[in-house]
Amino acid sequence: MIRKNHGYVRAAVSALALTIGFATTAGAQEQLTVRLDFSPWGVHAGMHLAQQRGWFEEAGLNVEVQDGRGSGNTLQLVNAGQVDVGQVQLGLLAAAREEGAKVTSFAGFQRKTDLCILVDKDSETTEIADLKGKSLVVFAASPWASFVNDFIAAGGLEEGDVEILFVDPAALWGTYTAGRADGLMSTIGSAIPVAEASRPSKCLMLDLAELYFPSYGLIASEDVIAERSDELAKLVEVQQRAWAEIKENPQAGVDAILAMRQDAKLNPEVLREQIQLTVDYFDTPATEGKPIGWQSEEDWAQALAGMEKIGLIASGWTATDYFTSDLVE
Repeated sequence: MIRKNHGYVRAAVSALALTIGFATTAGAQEQLTVRLDFSPWGVHAGMHLAQQRGWFEEAGLNVEVQDGRGSGNTLQLVNAGQVDVGQVQLGLLAAAREEGAKVTSFAGFQRKTDLCILVDKDSETTEIADLKGKSLVVFAASPWASFVNDFIAAGGLEEGDVEILFVDPAALWGTYTAGRADGLMSTIGSAIPVAEASRPSKCLMLDLAELYFPSYGLIASEDVIAERSDELAKLVEVQQRAWAEIKENPQAGVDAILAMRQDAKLNPEVLREQIQLTVDYFDTPATEGKPIGWQSEEDWAQALAGMEKIGLIASGWTATDYFTSDLVE
């Protein structure tokens, strides 16, 4: 078992941001910077499809999409004013705001908890208690680092029942696929499709422990949301259009990522499965029938209550400090 690591949002890594220009007049556009979470994968399909189809331009936006180096890093850059908009795992906002960040989510696309532990697909591991005697690999900056002790305890396991292996992010997949760990802590959308070729896997989801973590969406500082709400609303509208198309035609998302990231040598089958899993985790019972990007106070309150329980945040929080749906129509 491990001591909780709540400091991952402090990790500072300098990187370029992707820039978005919003039309302020018929002949001029105003630049906004936006940053994705990582190198290209399925959750980026909405941005790339909108760019490929020219939908940003139709809305009066000038968008340059660049990749990121982790959700935590992107969140830091948004908070520091170096980036205007970030596409990240929204659950990170809890610890970030606890530490003084003034960042809020203004759209949540993947609203269901997607943190999971990969285990062999044909194994008998189906619940938390089955992890007794197993080893799990994770990297220190993963959101999982703050949840793993309490997740394991929810299965009735004690310290020492599960071995936690911390590795560098670059060694994460190799450790798992080589069989040096029984499980890998990641997200279902990013990990399951990648594992299929070398170590077919299934997932134990974080919510087995009644812990919840809002997944991918868009964030900005409180100041940017207040001062540039019209421009951000246009961005949301374009992303709604893109994801609506992708839900009906996932191949469009695959083709867009491949077209916009030709040098990345991406596997189209992996992208297709990542996109499908992303869409599968769009809705919770509280968001069914609501517009793409709309967030539920009930969902946020449920997630924050769990984070308070495990000591990630203090009591006295207000769910609506972490998100707004005012820019979602």
